[in-house]
Amino acid sequence: MYDDIAFNVQNPRPGIIINKPYGPDVYNGVPKDYTGENCTANNFLAVILGNRTALTGGSGKVVNSGPNDYIFIYYADHGSAGMVTMPTGDDLYAKDLIEVLKKKHEAKSYKSMVFYLEACESGSMFDGLLTEDMNIYAVTASTPAESSYAMYCPGHYPSPEDDFETCLGDLFSISWIEDSEKHDLQKETLQQQHGVVRRRTLVDYLDFSSHVMQYGNKELSKEPIFSYIGTNPDNDNFTMKAEEFSSNPSAEIAHSSRLTRGAVSQRDAQLHYLWHRFNRSADGSSEKIEAQKQLQNEILSRQQVDQNIHQIIALVFGEENVSKMIESIRPAGQPLVDDWDCLKMLVRIYGEICGSLSIYGKKYTRAMANMCNAGINEKQMTLASNQACLK
Repeated sequence: MYDDIAFNVQNPRPGIIINKPYGPDVYNGVPKDYTGENCTANNFLAVILGNRTALTGGSGKVVNSGPNDYIFIYYADHGSAGMVTMPTGDDLYAKDLIEVLKKKHEAKSYKSMVFYLEACESGSMFDGLLTEDMNIYAVTASTPAESSYAMYCPGHYPSPEDDFETCLGDLFSISWIEDSEKHDLQKETLQQQHGVVRRRTLVDYLDFSSHVMQYGNKELSKEPIFSYIGTNPDNDNFTMKAEEFSSNPSAEIAHSSRLTRGAVSQRDAQLHYLWHRFNRSADGSSEKIEAQKQLQNEILSRQQVDQNIHQIIALVFGEENVSKMIESIRPAGQPLVDDWDCLKMLVRIYGEICGSLSIYGKKYTRAMANMCNAGINEKQMTLASNQACLK
């Protein structure tokens, strides 16, 4: 974890982090092995492999596992087609993650693995890439072409307390975590949890929905969650009931008349935060003026990225093919891109000439993958980017 939340100047409760309205502190006592500048994709992959020599900074702890070990990985960050972000340094591409998982499997350094991934378009990290024979069961917050959603946001129901101006969690994440907190995980299977989480993430928020996906060896979903994350002894006598599979109690509806019940696209969480700050600031105040400036800058930045990508595609493939390049989605079971090095190259060139892709701008990595699949080369991308961005 980057570890900049607890004592951030914008945190209304210094030293405390909550992940749901009126929730307890989930920060105190949590071990942190890699923070700040050491929170990188390289360190993450080195930790999985158990490769201490590849580490840079941090505690030096790695997953030093053997053939009888069960491994659970939970990863939450912003994402886009084919990649998830890291707080520091380069993004983590699907190809690189899968290659490391293959090495881990070939080294016979685990019995089975469960991987929960919270990110926009997170399905693209495994779709067509994670094979059953690796004995890994992966669950993602969304399909390869969907956003995932922030939850417990100001102005929505359930809403955080008034002193908070930001969303407190992500819908997929809070769904599996809150489910795990109350059940006897020696009895609940991974598949049962998937059913609960999928319903809460999809059905209960129809206007703000993503499809929770399963990849890899789905036979592992029959195993108890306990094998991977343990359980709370206080829940040993918990009995699952039918209503546990519904997260839409009438009480929520009764209390939500003044608020919009729903969630916010992860990619728009920053925009939502800035709008909320602007909206609640007193008219004419310095806070209002600053909030308006930040909001306008965010909107203009998004418009500029939209324009840049549109122009680059139009220059290379023609105006008539812009929509196709941006919107085209490959069939399920087929990887995002044939040449991952090409995708990395296009992202790099765009960053060098037009500026690094923002969290919003990364929505266009699918367009870049489609450009690679259509045969774009380095010279074409460089010329088009110069023409679109430097004028």
